[in-house]
Amino acid sequence: MDTRDAIQEARKRGVDLVEIASNAQPPVAKIIDYGKFLYEQKKKQHEAKKKQVTVTVKEIKFRPGTDDHDYKYRMERAREWLADGDKVRAAIAFRGREMTHRELGAKILSRLTKELADIADVEVAPKMEGYQMFTIFLPKKVTPEKKKKSTGHTTDQPNVAEPEKKREPRAEKPAAPPAPAKDPDEIF
Repeated sequence: MDTRDAIQEARKRGVDLVEIASNAQPPVAKIIDYGKFLYEQKKKQHEAKKKQVTVTVKEIKFRPGTDDHDYKYRMERAREWLADGDKVRAAIAFRGREMTHRELGAKILSRLTKELADIADVEVAPKMEGYQMFTIFLPKKVTPEKKKKSTGHTTDQPNVAEPEKKREPRAEKPAAPPAPAKDPDEIF
């Protein structure tokens, strides 16, 4: 349709002639209500923004002499954050002469890596940055079936006792060959 004819048709209907794709050959235009068009575009952008997932990076800090209780507390916080879908940055801060004993920090990070291996992958391997050694964990992808928390019963009615299932004794597995011994002072 010719541009002049399109403008006349739009005026006759009492709506606007809006150019949709200016880069196309020939340019694409629609005869629509421009206010309604802007409203729908804004609504689509708002919906897209609502569905967008923001991943935050939470940080836990250790020192080379961090005691067991403090370590466990921080590890549990990291587990909670990873379960919520956040990334976790674990940092070991060294001061003064502690820099000569970086292996203590490496041991803490390797222990943390082993204990979080079931729910997290290492995104950034442990590395030094100034006076800090750090690593970043990201949550493992979980299938929707695993994500659901079990309520303890499988019937549709709450508080109904389920019949007990008979359990058969398990056959014992043969012992696996021992893994080669690893030096405890070895850093990763």
